[in-house]
Order: sequence, then C-alpha cells, then structure tokens
Amino acid sequence: MPAIFVGHGSPMNAIEETAYTRQWQQWGQQLPVPKAILVISAHWLTYGTAVTGSEQPETIHDFGGFPAKLYAQQYSAPGDPQLAQQLAKTVGANIIVDDTRGLDHGVWSVLMHMYPQANIPVLQLSIDPRMTPQQQYALGRQLRPLREQGILLVGSGNVVHNLRVLRFDGPAYPWAQEFTDAVASKLQSHDDAAVLDYKNLVSPQVAQMCHPTDDHLQPLFYLLGTSYDDEPRQLFNNSIDLRAIAMLSLQIG
Repeated sequence: MPAIFVGHGSPMNAIEETAYTRQWQQWGQQLPVPKAILVISAHWLTYGTAVTGSEQPETIHDFGGFPAKLYAQQYSAPGDPQLAQQLAKTVGANIIVDDTRGLDHGVWSVLMHMYPQANIPVLQLSIDPRMTPQQQYALGRQLRPLREQGILLVGSGNVVHNLRVLRFDGPAYPWAQEFTDAVASKLQSHDDAAVLDYKNLVSPQVAQMCHPTDDHLQPLFYLLGTSYDDEPRQLFNNSIDLRAIAMLSLQIG
C-alpha cells in the first residue's frame, strides 16, 4: 500500500467541499482498497504509545465554537481489535491497546471524504511528544511492514500550524511560505534527515513561528519512517490556508 501524509487543516473541511477535500476524495477512489487504515493524528498525544482497540470507535468532536452541523457528524467505521493486539505484540515499541479511545477529527474529517461508506476498519496510533523526531521516524520504520499487509498508513497534521495568527484574508505569511517550500523541497529530494531537523531547516525563529508547538508536524516524522528509499513521492494540496495553515500533503509509493 502507499502511505500518505495529509494536511487536515480546519475541522470545517469535514463538511465543506474544497480543493483539499476533492484531493482526499480522489485518493479514496484511486488508491488500492486497504484492508485497514492506521492513522497517526496530531490530536492524540500520550506518554508512551497507544493504539485504539475498540470494535466500534466513537467519533470525537475535539474542537469548540463551530456550527452545529459539524458536531452532528458521525464516522461509524469499525475498529480492528485483533490488529491492535498484533501491533502491541509485534512492534518493537511498548504499545498499549486503548479500547475506550475513539477517533479524533484529524482522522474522521479526512476519512469521511476518502471512504464515505465507513466500511474499512480504522485504528488510531497516538503520538508520544517526548520522543525526538528521529525516534518517531524509527517507530514509523517499525510500522512499515504493515503496508505489505495491505494496511494504509496515514499521518494527519500540518506542515505549518500557528493558530495564534490566523487571518481570513491576505496571502500566506512569508515565514509560513518559506518553511513550507523548504519542507516540500526536502520531501521531493528524499532528504528526510533535513525534515527531522526542522528547527534548522530555515531558522529556529521561523520554525517557532510555524510551530509554537510541533504536534501537527510530528505525524510527518512517523509517516516518513514508513517509506522505502526507492519509492516515488508526490505532493498535493501545496497551498496555505488562513495565512498560517499549510495544507501540503504527500503520497509515498
């Protein structure tokens, strides 16, 4: 299976048709049908690594101040407790199976466009923010064999994510565009080490502006670890929303 990183942006993408969501729909139509989907979302942080183990994970509405229509959305995809247990036993990290956790909007706001029938089992893997980018990349490497079993691996975050300076008009901030361009260039040249060293990709000051906290960048580190050296890479949705949310997405394979 290919592996993808998706810039998920605003929760409103769940109920709006945009250039971003149209690309997500195309993925669902063009990718091989996966046996299951494992998503690493920016919105589940834990000390240690956990994976959802519920047979029917709930839809978590982990945001505030949005229209009632958004809170009414449900994504009723089944879980896969057996796969969760397999992960816990076979991956080198000490993974805890959490059979109470549902799917946050970093997962379902994207998948409801990719697989609207919600008939493919979905699991979510948490992010351990104490790990270095290199350690998160290494854990992604341990997840890579899942691709050979027909499982779609998805990282869901944003290459630039600064909610403090969002504006509804105007072009991207220069620092946001510069950082996004640098990441895109390194992804295309397979220079993953430079992406992992993101604080020095442009400058520490630009990195801090792009990521006051780096939870939305960390899913990319895991996802890059799932790649093979000779695989093609394609970039999608390379634009910046609300001046400071990079929607850049990546398909590996």
